[in-house]
Amino acid sequence: MLLTADPDCRREGGPDRTVVEVAVGVLIRPDGDFLLTSRPDGKVYAGYWEFPGGKVEPGESIEQALARELHEELGLDIGPVIRWREQMVDYPHALIRLNFCKVFDWAGSLQMREGQSFAWQHLPVQVGPVLPGTVPVLQWFASEQGFQGATN
Repeated sequence: MLLTADPDCRREGGPDRTVVEVAVGVLIRPDGDFLLTSRPDGKVYAGYWEFPGGKVEPGESIEQALARELHEELGLDIGPVIRWREQMVDYPHALIRLNFCKVFDWAGSLQMREGQSFAWQHLPVQVGPVLPGTVPVLQWFASEQGFQGATN
């Protein structure tokens, strides 16, 4: 299923855009809280909240990209990764396949190396605005938990 963000905005690159693969970490603590981070100044959708991660580089697996990104951005070294779900998102600036991975084990303390903020959250989330590609994950959590009103 394709999620279209900001449908009234012009799409950069036209109809033949290539898909950008992105590895996304859904870090979940034993108490069930999950980590959201804000997009730093200077990036598209700056200030919006999302699950951390980043682009998959050529030759990397989703798991390798996620480990690299979470170390570079947050200073964390992750344990095993559980591939969970995928979501295609058509943003005005790029066509993105988000590869969501659940992570329950990591080492290190959070270091916001890009000047972003972080918040441990549960449903309903208390931070906002939430990046459009993050909304499906909150809905999946809500469905798993039988919860209504996943986003603020």
